[in-house]
Amino acid sequence: MTQTKFGVLLVNLGTPEAPTPQAVRKYLGEFLSDIRVVDTPRLLWWPILNLVILPLRSPRVSKLYKSVWMEEGSPLMVFSRRQQKALAERLPGTPVELAMSYGKPGMKDPIEKLLAQGVTKMVVLPLYPQYSCSTSAAVFDGVARVLKSQRRLPSLSFIRDYATHPAYISALKASIERSFTQHGEPDRLVLSFHGIPKRFVAEGDDYEQRCRDTAQALTDALQLPTGKIMLTFQSRFGREPWLTPYTDETLKGLPAQGVKYIQIICPGFASDCLETLEEIKEENREIFIHAGGERFEYIDALNDQPEHIDLLQQLVTQHF
Repeated sequence: MTQTKFGVLLVNLGTPEAPTPQAVRKYLGEFLSDIRVVDTPRLLWWPILNLVILPLRSPRVSKLYKSVWMEEGSPLMVFSRRQQKALAERLPGTPVELAMSYGKPGMKDPIEKLLAQGVTKMVVLPLYPQYSCSTSAAVFDGVARVLKSQRRLPSLSFIRDYATHPAYISALKASIERSFTQHGEPDRLVLSFHGIPKRFVAEGDDYEQRCRDTAQALTDALQLPTGKIMLTFQSRFGREPWLTPYTDETLKGLPAQGVKYIQIICPGFASDCLETLEEIKEENREIFIHAGGERFEYIDALNDQPEHIDLLQQLVTQHF
């Protein structure tokens, strides 16, 4: 009987290779061309994307990336690589590869590396705690595209999400409690999740519910008074309605309600990135303070914290 050889594929969204307009344009072009992300008919979307959005957004977004770029590279890539390395150290003899849905490394090379090492069962872990058709399902599509060209397929375990996994909630709780100890307890703890169009939910995506499941599990674990925790949605794009309440508009209105000190965490992001380090930590801090807020503390993503690596280890080894 052939012995099973396990391999792990971690997958995150992706990032430009450099904080330059050219690199950002290339990355955004790939990202926004995925029909899982933007489902506008291609004949309509192509000219809008290539003649309007990319020329206008790429220079501006590249400046934002430059403001958060780390010495080792893009924050999302740096933290994802650290997660890969830490998980591999926990799983001696089991190859662990990192892929990105968009940009480099893509799906093809990491999957082929696993297969070249004799992997017969591949555990795919999208680094998205809450399932969405625009993220987790896009990973599934990418894996399928690569395997389509293979004669011999491995067995697959695809981890759909882990919105209420006890180790995930425990890791978030520990991170929040460390922040409370260091900075004092805030008037409000804001949980800011990435948004999606409301239409996606109406069409069957259960992302909103999975975010609310996480928020409820975390509220129960923290045992804070009712009303102390708020759930919001950030990073909306385009003109159609997205999930509400919007993070920026919520923060703008809190000081007038007597909320002068907030701490904010983004539980849907496994790694800090542009959306957390620039949009939340910088842009939304300014919004809150300008509206009359007095203290704003951003709580880092789980990144390569030991509790997070514990979670990743539990998620993948339950499929071994």
